[in-house]
Amino acid sequence: MIKVSIGLAAVAAGVAASRPLLAGSGEPSPVRAAAVAPMASPGPVGELTVTSAGGAAKSGRVGGSKGEVMASGRSKYTDEQALTYFTSRWNDKTTKRVREIRTAGRYLRIYTDLPETADNSKSAITLCKRGLEYLKDIGETNPVVFVQAKFGGNGNPVLANILGPDDHTCRVTHPKPR
Repeated sequence: MIKVSIGLAAVAAGVAASRPLLAGSGEPSPVRAAAVAPMASPGPVGELTVTSAGGAAKSGRVGGSKGEVMASGRSKYTDEQALTYFTSRWNDKTTKRVREIRTAGRYLRIYTDLPETADNSKSAITLCKRGLEYLKDIGETNPVVFVQAKFGGNGNPVLANILGPDDHTCRVTHPKPR
């Protein structure tokens, strides 16, 4: 959504910037001034501050190739049922690493505070197995689980996964872990 808005703002700015030249006017039009007003300001990696037409600024973390909101805590995408399942069944250090759980159909994504170097770690494998157990408990016959690292330079890398009914190890095999 943000990516589309920024793209449309850029197109509008280009069209509006050429308009005074075509009209022969020496003064910028109010449309041009609004179109070239800063729409986004740079921030720390993963941060984007967007200013609306009314001037109110909103900050949010974005990531991934489609600009989805990063998983660094609960959001509108959080699967509260899955999160409750995890926290009510397991009250240990491994569960405390979970920052958010999202589901989409048969896919379960468990976002953690683990570093990207924790691929196939004990915590990542344990969370993957717990995710598989959760999906089986809710009746999913073709489960897919991803345990993902905290957000960094590579987004949220996958640390452990189950890619379907024939996958039983939760170990990431490709690309080869470091």
